[in-house]
Amino acid sequence: MRLDKFLSQQLEISRAIAAREIRAKRVTVDGEIVRDTSFKLDPEHQVEYDGNPLQQQFGPRYFMLNKPEGYVCSTDDPDHPTVLYFLEEPTAYKLHAAGRLDIDTTGLVLMTDDGQWSHRITSPRHHCEKTYLVTLENPLSDDTAQQFADGVQLHNEKSLTKPAQLEVISDNQVRLTISEGRYHQVKRMFAAVGNHVVALHRERIGDITLDDDLEPGEYRALTAEEIASVGVPR
Repeated sequence: MRLDKFLSQQLEISRAIAAREIRAKRVTVDGEIVRDTSFKLDPEHQVEYDGNPLQQQFGPRYFMLNKPEGYVCSTDDPDHPTVLYFLEEPTAYKLHAAGRLDIDTTGLVLMTDDGQWSHRITSPRHHCEKTYLVTLENPLSDDTAQQFADGVQLHNEKSLTKPAQLEVISDNQVRLTISEGRYHQVKRMFAAVGNHVVALHRERIGDITLDDDLEPGEYRALTAEEIASVGVPR
């Protein structure tokens, strides 16, 4: 990668400004000042700007984030803060959520810049399972688990939902696993059986489970095993 392009991405500035900074002798490569804006960087090069190291990024990136309430999963929103606020990564704006959560839903969000990888999570034909901890307004009806296993009719939908697994934790709290990604699906499923979701927390996507050590707003890189699990047939 050219040095001016790299600096532009790292500092989120224009290529013209990056070139100016390079010519002003503010950039070093392996401890030596480089003024050539077209200098070709190799992976092993150590780049510093005003003495601060800049990390080169090679290959796609994968993270899990414990999303707090009040943040949206889009990369840019004029009205609400986005989950990118929590990602202290170079060129974080290039990352996107592989499976979004509503602003009032908390829990596991996977962030990546690998479009094919995220497609295997979000594409309906891959039937990627997702598990949610659901808090309900009213006590659970005895027949809800069977209704969800059989499929329920959502408002303004032509087909029934695919079979879903319901684990009862208490009268007002359940764990629900679905293999679809319809619009506001969990909330609409409970509305279809006469109940109302008051809190929703995603715990799992496929074989990737939210790390218990992550506090709301914290994140970590996925392991190689977690990355590889996406798209692997069950």
